[in-house]
Amino acid sequence: MKNLRSTLLFIAVFVLFLASCKEDTDDLISKEKLSGFIQKGPFLNGTSISVSELNKDLSQSGKVFNSQIKDNQGTFELLGLQLSSPYVQLKADGYYFNEVAGTVSTSQLTLNALADVSNISSLNVNVITTLEKARVEKLVAGGLAFAEAKKKAMGEILAIFSITKADIQNPEGLDINKPGEDNAILLAISSVLQGYRSEAQLSELLANISEDISADGKLDSEILGTALVSHAKVLDVAKIRENLSQRYQETGSTAQIPAFEKYIAQFVEKTPFKAVSLFTYPVTVNGSLNLLNENNSAFVAKVDNPYKFSATTPKGASLKIKMEYVEGGDSTGVYWAYRLASDTNWKQTNYDDKQKSQYFEVVESGKTSNLEMLFLTGNGVKIRISYFENNDLVAIKNRIITIN
Repeated sequence: MKNLRSTLLFIAVFVLFLASCKEDTDDLISKEKLSGFIQKGPFLNGTSISVSELNKDLSQSGKVFNSQIKDNQGTFELLGLQLSSPYVQLKADGYYFNEVAGTVSTSQLTLNALADVSNISSLNVNVITTLEKARVEKLVAGGLAFAEAKKKAMGEILAIFSITKADIQNPEGLDINKPGEDNAILLAISSVLQGYRSEAQLSELLANISEDISADGKLDSEILGTALVSHAKVLDVAKIRENLSQRYQETGSTAQIPAFEKYIAQFVEKTPFKAVSLFTYPVTVNGSLNLLNENNSAFVAKVDNPYKFSATTPKGASLKIKMEYVEGGDSTGVYWAYRLASDTNWKQTNYDDKQKSQYFEVVESGKTSNLEMLFLTGNGVKIRISYFENNDLVAIKNRIITIN
């Protein structure tokens, strides 16, 4: 009798154990493959990838899967994932192709994404997924459902860039190398954020914007807003398209760059933030007045009194200056000259006798360009200085200086 009771008890416990195991197995989310792209521009082969399982409150469960990007298009792939929760965080650290400068980054950038992988097997990581992360976490902590938090955060990020699109898909579904309005929006925002910044500056900008919008979804910092539009205003969108097209072709992919240009133009036109020049024209250089600084407008014609012709351009940008005689003084045919021995990083056209003008162009961006300039005649000569920043066909500004 005692043996019978023991046997029945063992059977009962074994049945409960099987039921429990079946229940645990049924709760698992199996992913044969989770794949996608890591994009700023596309990240490079060898970039490290980690997928962390998250609990319902978006805290880490402790389960992590690691992989690497397998090509220079930013492609990653993880096989055989077993998840107890549908929520994951994907993190990528690596080098990437800078679509604005047209070069590979010299240091690494970290991008993140939060996603519900219940019904998806493709997951892309980009600047929007990175910007939204802290905001989504804040909204979920406040009681909002994950899907609603994602939708709300996406709309708030679009608003920062003067974009309204209620039906835009989640950012982890966007791809800068596919046609369509949603993908165009991603590329526009990605390019504005990159601007003419270094990787360190971009990383800092992403962190600062993410922190700023986490509480209320609005970009409250005037400094950050000004930084965004100042770079957006001088972006060479034709060059961005050319850079990306060439890069994708080099990596063996067909370039399908979406029509992103209009969203950058829209942001520049509609944003409440005010742009400032990214080009620096110091007031003085080594004690001499700089012709290119707007505060300096009156100069003296003296052979032994050279002035500076000085500017600093952001890395990847271009600058051309036009000097043009307007009126006044004694007609000599030539009104200024420069000292060749003092030339640093400028190239000049020949003086145009008919137009009484000459162009000066920066050779290498990201450096200071200097030249010593002399005025050969005074008596009220007026000279127009025109600034063509970043391949502008029309001068961004014109000013008149007087030579006495």
